[in-house]
Amino acid sequence: MTSATASAPALEMRGITKRFGATSALEEVDLILGKGDVHALLGENGAGKSTLVKILSGALRPDRGEMRLAGRPYHPADPLHGRRSGVSMIYQELNLAPHLTVEENIMLGTEVHSGGFLKRRDVRVKIKETLEFLHHPEIVLDVPVRQLSVGARQIVEISRAILDRARILVMDEPTSSLTREDTERLFQVIRKLKAEGVSIIYISHFLEEVREVADAYTVLRDGKNVGAGRMAEASLEAIIQLMVGRKIADLFPRLDHRLGEVALSLNGLKGVRMSGAVSLELHRGEILGLAGLIGAGRTETLRAVFGLDARQSGQVEIAGVKALRLKPWQMIRLGLGLLSEDRQGEGLALSRSLTDNITLSRFGPYRKYGFLSQKKRSRAALQWMEELKIKAEGSGQAVAGLSGGNQQKTALARLLHQDADVLLLDEPTRGIDVLSKAQIYDWMSRLAARGKGILFVSSYFPELLGVCDRIAVFFRGQVVDVRPAAGWRNESLMAAATTGKA
Repeated sequence: MTSATASAPALEMRGITKRFGATSALEEVDLILGKGDVHALLGENGAGKSTLVKILSGALRPDRGEMRLAGRPYHPADPLHGRRSGVSMIYQELNLAPHLTVEENIMLGTEVHSGGFLKRRDVRVKIKETLEFLHHPEIVLDVPVRQLSVGARQIVEISRAILDRARILVMDEPTSSLTREDTERLFQVIRKLKAEGVSIIYISHFLEEVREVADAYTVLRDGKNVGAGRMAEASLEAIIQLMVGRKIADLFPRLDHRLGEVALSLNGLKGVRMSGAVSLELHRGEILGLAGLIGAGRTETLRAVFGLDARQSGQVEIAGVKALRLKPWQMIRLGLGLLSEDRQGEGLALSRSLTDNITLSRFGPYRKYGFLSQKKRSRAALQWMEELKIKAEGSGQAVAGLSGGNQQKTALARLLHQDADVLLLDEPTRGIDVLSKAQIYDWMSRLAARGKGILFVSSYFPELLGVCDRIAVFFRGQVVDVRPAAGWRNESLMAAATTGKA
């Protein structure tokens, strides 16, 4: 290796330009990644981050620009070429085969062959060495991935990425589905990778954790570089202003709203996936936050309320009316709306258009003599797209082609169009940018001011404290405490969520 390449950055991307028809996704973008650095790639949804890393991985080819790895020209033909060149990707929606074992997932696509046969002993040795390197030797290789926790699945994804000692690792929203404990473990893994000389591009909308883990940053806005530097020298306020092009005066906007009568009552509710019975009351005009660790019972409670999971015992009352063992479509008629945490798996019809997704739960205004008016549905969808600032080619575009943040806003638009009286929001801000979060908080406040009741599940305690009227904490399937948001602090929420005692 020459001295020039030895001292070169791990990655240089210069003048990267990419257009899709008339749309300019990237325009002369530069990114310089130092060896052993964690480099935060920041920007709103649709700013060009995903396009840039897809070009790096080989999934897309740039129209102009050049890339170098450790000083050498780099032109990946496809993702496999990129991986063999030392570039590995970990996407926000984990790319695992749930029915396959841990071992099979880690080795998928890089199996060790000899004479046409798999060398299983060599495979297992390599995997065990990788898991030990990541300080997770307890993960059992023969277990199907679907049986693992979200944090353990994340480790499986990382193990696959670094099995052949990738030199550049791209992490896209790696903590969006992790508890704080699992996030801390991930940060320990990142520090260990850094010490081994691995360079990391880290994409996240959790700016507090970005400050904690990143050495440097690059901000994109509308496909262009708008700022870069060392993280230690930047303030969060300055980074947010670069991302959105203006200051956000109040991240948690609040409108005056008064609590009315009980909108939703749970009395000893126990669903098939719930480990304990839950009793709660939600009032009209109230935002009731549900805090807790992943698996504590929050999502399972919402699913049982909405009828997605069978109810074993207990009662659900909506505005004083008992809702017996009803199906989701019947709960919708009673005024309930659910935004699922799994937007791709069950929250959206990805192959269908924005019009179909937004109007799916309320066809009444467009039905006449047994027929649906597509023109009226499209007009309504366009109004909601404008209202929520959903970036898309049009209301006829398939939802699968949208960024994660715009998919999330499409799911929210469906609830708003449905005009539900009680909204069950499960991690509604997961994986979306700061400005989009502020828009969703604003909508929640406006809905509460109109007398809607909102159950709000979040693993991000600052937004619960900033948005909610009351917060209930789940611990091992039980509600262990409910009090006004002003009566909680971040530390007491964490204590209650992890020990069952505030």
